[in-house]
Amino acid sequence: MEKKTGEPLIQFAVLEEVLNLCRANSLWPITFGLACCAIEMMAAGASRFDLDRFGAGVFRPSPRQSDLMIVAGTISKKMADPVIRLYEQMPAPKWVIAMGNCAISGGPFLYEGQYAIVPGADQIIPVDVYVPGCPPRPEGLLEGILQLEEKITNRPRLRKYR
Repeated sequence: MEKKTGEPLIQFAVLEEVLNLCRANSLWPITFGLACCAIEMMAAGASRFDLDRFGAGVFRPSPRQSDLMIVAGTISKKMADPVIRLYEQMPAPKWVIAMGNCAISGGPFLYEGQYAIVPGADQIIPVDVYVPGCPPRPEGLLEGILQLEEKITNRPRLRKYR
């Protein structure tokens, strides 16, 4: 939109679009890790990969202050109830990223006759983005957060490749 001299520049936006843009660029994940994928999640928050650049680097200690749960690792049936309880304590709107093969499908620990492992986080809570790998690299988690931001704003991010 080009501004002519003397005319004010007015742009109209739907309030929900503005709120979604704010939500997407200020995600607050809960400090929560179940297994080895949590080490990669911590590495993504450290200085080399720096989740703060994407607005998601402030890990919150309480579910009441968080809007993003990164399920990083194997969910045993013993831990399923605490995972559900933490998810229910998060305020709406809330999102979930399943990080790693164990959180997505039970991983190598789920085999015939296994009774102690939940076969995927989506069996107990709704999952928005899946980050595959065993364990996934921090770059994979960054890509998952960018995909979640696209999902929240309902528009693709600009990609410039050379």
